[in-house]
Amino acid sequence: MPPLNLTTDGDTQVLVTRRFAAPPDLVWRAHTDPSLIQRWMTGPDGWTMPRCESDPRPGGAFRFDWADGTGNGFHLTGEYLALDPGTRIVHVERMHMPDPTPDNHIETTFRADGDGTLLTLHMTLPNAETRTQMLATGMEHGMEASYAHLDSLLAT
Repeated sequence: MPPLNLTTDGDTQVLVTRRFAAPPDLVWRAHTDPSLIQRWMTGPDGWTMPRCESDPRPGGAFRFDWADGTGNGFHLTGEYLALDPGTRIVHVERMHMPDPTPDNHIETTFRADGDGTLLTLHMTLPNAETRTQMLATGMEHGMEASYAHLDSLLAT
């Protein structure tokens, strides 16, 4: 499994990169099609996404709900700002745990890389405290698990 690379920059930036053995258009589609998102963006084993709504167009909204099967869960809401099919998604998201976090602005790019795709997420948080709190949630572990699920999905 390719490693996920997470770095910080300044007080408010997070940069995540990950390579996938699939073309950019397929990796992009897996990030916008709710029937696919619900199959891979589940985080660590034992978690599911019982609710997945995504309207991938500028101004379109999304909502993802996660549950661990023991009564614990949280959800994320956001809006798409720009979409360039196969190459880029720009959106704003907030986690509800249960209160909403400040907006996280994310630009995700999908670049052809040999026989696969280099995915890059550039996150901009409103301040250092929010970034620290977000990183403390175990976000990196959840992303690694979800991307492993995406690897399996893309292989089929």
